[in-house]
Amino acid sequence: MNDKTIKVMQQEVDQYISQFKEGYFSPLAMVARLTEELGELAREINHYYGEKPKKESEDEKTIEEELGDLQFVIMCLANSLNIDLEEAHNRVMHKFNTRDKDRWTKK
Repeated sequence: MNDKTIKVMQQEVDQYISQFKEGYFSPLAMVARLTEELGELAREINHYYGEKPKKESEDEKTIEEELGDLQFVIMCLANSLNIDLEEAHNRVMHKFNTRDKDRWTKK
């Protein structure tokens, strides 16, 4: 198994995008893509856990694949805005561990 840091994944995404003249889409276009990918994830979740089975004519996709698509677009958006997702993660975890530390029932 190949463990990668978020930083390494962001670099891989940047190397991939950097090979094309077009580069990153605008932030607004990427938010539209995020919305589209989130809709595809919601559809897959609904097929597996909801009341709407897949039609026989629909392509077989997985929740894992849809989460990967979402992660790719999030990394594109972060890269285009020079945001370090590891730092963003650290900030949100600090927030949850301080502000929300007593919000939920501990095991």
